[in-house]
Amino acid sequence: MDPTQSSPDQLSHVVAMPYPGRGHINPMMNLCKRLVQRYPDLHVTFVVTEEWLGFIGSDPKPDQIHFATLPNLIPSELVRAKNFIGFIDAVYTILEEPFEKLLDDRLNSPPPSVIIADTYLVWAVRVGKRRNIPVVSLWTMSATILSFFLHSDLLISHGHALTKPSGDEIVDYVPGLSPTKLRDLPPIFEGYSHRLFKKAKLCFDELSGAKCLLFTTAYELEPKAIEAYTSKLDIPVYAIGPSIPFEELHVENEGRESDYIQWLDEQPEGSVIYISQGSFLSVSKAQMEEIVVGVRESGVRFLWVARGGELKLKEAFEGSSGVVVSWCDQLRVLCHKAVGGFWTHCGFNSTLEGIYSGVPMLVFPLIWDQILNAKMIVEDWRIGMRIKRSKNRELLIGRDEIKEVVKRFMDRESEEVKEMRRMACDLSKISRGAVAESGSSVANIDAFVRDITNTN
Repeated sequence: MDPTQSSPDQLSHVVAMPYPGRGHINPMMNLCKRLVQRYPDLHVTFVVTEEWLGFIGSDPKPDQIHFATLPNLIPSELVRAKNFIGFIDAVYTILEEPFEKLLDDRLNSPPPSVIIADTYLVWAVRVGKRRNIPVVSLWTMSATILSFFLHSDLLISHGHALTKPSGDEIVDYVPGLSPTKLRDLPPIFEGYSHRLFKKAKLCFDELSGAKCLLFTTAYELEPKAIEAYTSKLDIPVYAIGPSIPFEELHVENEGRESDYIQWLDEQPEGSVIYISQGSFLSVSKAQMEEIVVGVRESGVRFLWVARGGELKLKEAFEGSSGVVVSWCDQLRVLCHKAVGGFWTHCGFNSTLEGIYSGVPMLVFPLIWDQILNAKMIVEDWRIGMRIKRSKNRELLIGRDEIKEVVKRFMDRESEEVKEMRRMACDLSKISRGAVAESGSSVANIDAFVRDITNTN
């Protein structure tokens, strides 16, 4: 089979159904773009809500990818953070019926060869079984965190779930997870995280019914975690990442370059810290004030993307050595020679982009998988530095501490920073090698297609 010439007859139509959130839609779309590039005869139907079509419908995409929509029956993306558990319940209970109707009424010519569905769509495997369509599960977080979730029973048996041990206790018995302090794991048996975990576990219980499991990571980044699935799940597992828009880096921008890129062009090499901490309200107002003052007083050049609260930040940083924008092409920014560091909340897509770019990361995780991602960045991959939190997570990290850690992180003469940069550069080469023609990611995409089509 020559994948660059045509797709197998049995794989003519892929239906892609992401979970309705930016961090899930983007890696699913990136995978679909790579599939149609590698298999030009393949047709992809990308299913989103009408609201999400409004958000992404004008984004450039290959001609082989077409959108289909579900009605806006779930809470709007603009307000879902106000009742996230309610939003999850709506996705679990309301979207199944309209998706099935879409399959029957509009997506049957030609019939779908396979459905690629986000793991968090609990009903996807059931829908596929009712129609005899294989369902492939796409996991958009790290392979390591999924192994932790799937082996949560081990925390109970080792007394690390229902008791209140010290956060310094080491968890060293979860397959694929390097020895990790308890405080560097999401508290899945406590509070809000426990509520999220109970919802997510319903999806994990459906995984064994999928045809195979795809990871958006690269095998070389998490080999032990990926290999751990051979004993836990009786389905094939493929690491097809990093599922980030790396191919778009080679697309020339038409017309005038963005103002923030022009500003970066004028800055010394490696002198700018890129800050992406989510929306203005992703941390408390008091904590955000400490961050703003600390960054400003550090004197370090910065580019801050503020998804909400942009005007407040611009006022706070007036006269400082940085730029605030409401949106930017994150991967292009991270790959710019002026950027020497990445302040991140450690979402997995951002983590993969930071690795690909070869930029050290200053980690400030907030919730869920971000907590373990931060530990992996600092301790496993050794390409980052912590903004240390107190054991009492309600206490603020003060402006003086933030000021000093930003200055230390961006000190290019520091041996500590030089070593981080060397490690980040090495990991970038590994990440880029995975998506090269002879890389593991490409080989796994071909193996996944052969698995679906039962070809050799």
